[in-house]
Formats: sequence, C-alpha cells, structure tokens
Amino acid sequence: MITAIREVRRAKGLTLEEVAARCVPPTTAQTIGRLETGTRTVSVAWLNRIADALGVAAADLVKLPERADLPVAAILDGDGAHAPRHQQAVTPPQPAPGLVAVLVSAGAGDYRAGDELWCERLAPGDFARALNRDVLVPRPAGRFMFGRLIGRDGEKLHLLPPGAGARQQVVADPPWIACAVRLVRTL
Repeated sequence: MITAIREVRRAKGLTLEEVAARCVPPTTAQTIGRLETGTRTVSVAWLNRIADALGVAAADLVKLPERADLPVAAILDGDGAHAPRHQQAVTPPQPAPGLVAVLVSAGAGDYRAGDELWCERLAPGDFARALNRDVLVPRPAGRFMFGRLIGRDGEKLHLLPPGAGARQQVVADPPWIACAVRLVRTL
C-alpha cells in the first residue's frame, strides 16, 4: 500500500518523534519512519493510529490511483513565497460520512457568495466541541439557523448570526447541530 504519511506529517510541521508520541499507545520515531518509507507494512490498525496522531482521516493517508494529489509549488509566509525545502503535495478535500454542506448564495459576515461550508453533524452530547465555532442548527418546519455558538445554558444554545449588528439568538433543545469544519472557496 502506498501511503502519504510522510507528506501529511511534513505538511503539519511535525517530526517523527512528535507523531510517535501522539500515537495511542505511543511508539518510536523509528517505527513511524519505517511505516512512512514502506520498509514495514502498514496495517489498518497502524493507519488508524497514525491518522489519529496527525488529526486526519485514515483515508487521507492512503494514495489512491484515481485521487490526484496537488504538488506544492511554494510556501507563503510573512517573508513572501518560497520554494519548499522538500517535495510536498496536498490532498484535495474529500467528503467524509456525517458531513453536510452549507452553500453561501450572498455574502454574510466572513463568508462570500459561492463559498461552501462543510459541516460535521454533532449529537447533543458533543455540542460543547462546537463552542466558538460556526454552526448550522435545525429549526422546526425545515428551517435552519446559522451562527457562531457563543454559549450553552443547559439545553439552550446561544448563537450570534454572521454580519455586523446581528443580535444573539437562542435555540432550545435542537436534535443535532453541524459544526463548520472546512471552507471551500473559489478565488
């Protein structure tokens, strides 16, 4: 199996030692290096452990022939654009189970017309993970509310809709919310 472990690790700015320490249970940098280079076979269990350590989906670590990676031509920082020191590639986003999309048809707050927001559906027990993040909240009769989750009081969620001068809204006991996890914007 051809993996992108090294590319993802480098893109995240992590060393072999840091990834090894983040694995549960921790492993050695030498083991991660062998898995990266293919001198040791990558099992599904190892792929899942390393994906968790890198904060990505296991599918992001597998190179599939039908999924093209984009070569990194330059890295942009405060000093301008520079060529990467090592060959790097980024994997285009792919949808994961449990995601829903929000399409922006007119500018609202930080969002522009044409933006796509990919949102992860969360059950009520996971709502706290979305604090200070933008969320989509279902309302009765097929309506929705969108805004920054700024507080939670028992079963009530406090949202601040995007845009200047927006007033806080309170939603009681939604069955689920969807937290924005990726912005897809065409330039």
